[in-house]
Amino acid sequence: MSPHEPSFYFPAPRTQNFCSQCAHPLSHQIPPDDNRIRDLCEHCGAVHYQNPRNVVGIVPIWGDQVLLCRRAIEPRLGKWTLPAGFMELGETTEQGAARENQEESGAQIKIQSLFTIIDVPSVNQVHFYYLAEVQNDLLAPGPETIEAAFFDLDAIPWDELSFRTVATTLEHYIQDRQRGGIYPTHHYAIDFGLRD
Repeated sequence: MSPHEPSFYFPAPRTQNFCSQCAHPLSHQIPPDDNRIRDLCEHCGAVHYQNPRNVVGIVPIWGDQVLLCRRAIEPRLGKWTLPAGFMELGETTEQGAARENQEESGAQIKIQSLFTIIDVPSVNQVHFYYLAEVQNDLLAPGPETIEAAFFDLDAIPWDELSFRTVATTLEHYIQDRQRGGIYPTHHYAIDFGLRD
């Protein structure tokens, strides 16, 4: 166990100054046969690629209600969100979405279909949300969640949602439900503005 409190830790910046292979300083240039500036090690030849990060989550439905979690962590501490987070190595998007739900809401779910794929190039992310059927009303929120609660669709706290990708995913769900309950996969891009 670490001797530090959880608040001591933070995600490391994506930019690197030193090679993770040999610890020499990195240069920023276009490698041969490439077309983008990369972090390069002129000592050992390692190219440090930076690729988009995947956020995976679910739209958990219990009858006519949706399950939301109130965030206990930054960013957007205290705001409501769908159960979601960063995909881990060695898991599929569906496995990651199920894991994030378990960590954040503790709800028993059955994953259904991929619902939204949202490109967010301004923060180098792609968000994947799956529709999920909640199996019962028992919740066991984890340490990243202040509380988890079911909301009627006309009572979603829109002004208190954490991220625009959450809001647009919920908007698509409500629109599809009103159009007869056929839920295609929605793929679109969002450029984060001041709200995100």
